[in-house]
Amino acid sequence: MIGAGFILYKEYTMSMNISSKMFLSALFLGLILPVFVFAEELETTCAGLLEADTGCQNKSTSECQALLEKCAAYYDEQSTKISEDLTKTSQEKKTLQNQIYTLQKKVKNLNAQISQSTVMVKDLGIQIQETQGSINSASSKIEEAQEEIAGMLRDIAKEDKKSSIEVLLEGSLSDFFSNLAYLEGLNSKVQELLDSTKEVQAYLENQKTKMDDEKDELENTIKVQSLQKQESEAVKKQQESYLKLTEAQYQQQLKEKQSIESKAKAIKERIFDLIGVSDAPTFEEAYNMAKYVSGITGVRPAFLLAILTQESNLGKNVGQCYVTNYETGAGTDLKGNAKTRVMSPKTIPSFVELVSSLGMEPKKTGVSCWIPMYSGGVPYGWGGAMGPAQFIISTWNLYKNQVTATLGRSANPWNIKDAFLASGFLLKDNGASTSEFKAAMRYFSGASWTRSEEFYGKSVLAIAAGYADDIAAIEASNK
Repeated sequence: MIGAGFILYKEYTMSMNISSKMFLSALFLGLILPVFVFAEELETTCAGLLEADTGCQNKSTSECQALLEKCAAYYDEQSTKISEDLTKTSQEKKTLQNQIYTLQKKVKNLNAQISQSTVMVKDLGIQIQETQGSINSASSKIEEAQEEIAGMLRDIAKEDKKSSIEVLLEGSLSDFFSNLAYLEGLNSKVQELLDSTKEVQAYLENQKTKMDDEKDELENTIKVQSLQKQESEAVKKQQESYLKLTEAQYQQQLKEKQSIESKAKAIKERIFDLIGVSDAPTFEEAYNMAKYVSGITGVRPAFLLAILTQESNLGKNVGQCYVTNYETGAGTDLKGNAKTRVMSPKTIPSFVELVSSLGMEPKKTGVSCWIPMYSGGVPYGWGGAMGPAQFIISTWNLYKNQVTATLGRSANPWNIKDAFLASGFLLKDNGASTSEFKAAMRYFSGASWTRSEEFYGKSVLAIAAGYADDIAAIEASNK
């Protein structure tokens, strides 16, 4: 009996264990599978959003914005995971296969970042449209209130012109007092409308400031996306060249690259890429300028060189346009093609004054072209940045006296040395000695920036790291 009981008990517990395992498995799948399916569905949905010319189909504005934000977070998460994988891969042995894998990962990472930027552009476009709607509504309310106030003031003025005798003769004493009460009511109503209009006006100003910030963010996001696409193309070309090599050829190439003497010679002969500058210096000449500026400002030479490289290559449009119509801000490109927007008419007088003082012809002085951006079909934003450092006129005016005092002559934003020095002063004020990343982001976005814009700062630091290696090679060869 004891043996039979034990067997029955064992069979019971075994069946319980099986049931428990099945229950736990089902529970596990129930918890994990929806997450997997959701991620897969989100990827498909976000991919569809990227391909769509407009926002989200069959969704309200608020639903569309919420979905866009989810997609931005999804691509950010994908980029972070790939970056972690790249960090691990970079620590492994340098083989051709490893390098090709790394480049493939970099392309995938850049694609995720480009997708995130695209989603951000769509989201900001919706925000700008909503803000514009609020501005239009507030403007209409102000116009209606103004018309109503004007009508009341006309009535009050009309009644004020009448003498007391005229008013009494027109009606009874009761009518006279009723008219007085009416006028007092009008005065009170006018004051209420004035107070209300002031509140709406304040709201309107806030909305305009909000929209300006949104447009600035959109402009920066588009610029960052341009940088991401440029880097992606460069990585793809590098990957293609590696695919043509054998392992032995790659190791030989790596060995040659590590030769300080040959590397230093190539670096010294390399032209520092500053588009829009006729007398672009060699890298060694640019480095010597950066060292000179570093001695004055304390900004690290490699970091300063990286900033100027980033700015001069941004959109490949530095100095590619002329402003010829001072009333509209229109102009042409270097080939004479008409451009409807080049520089804001508000800043043109300062620009003309600066250029004329330098003995140059304003209508024949190249500035950056406008990056086409639209909100509801209406264009906004301007070009007009000057020289290698890409300073707009208001920023240049903040530093030109400092540059003039240092050099002992009039500062010129198109002069390579002046541009280096002005950038150094600005980066110093931006806190480069404490945080080069923050200094770079302030150079690009001002006091605040979004996470999607941080690609700019990270890209600058990556360029600076490469320049630091180049500088070390030059210094070693000069010993």
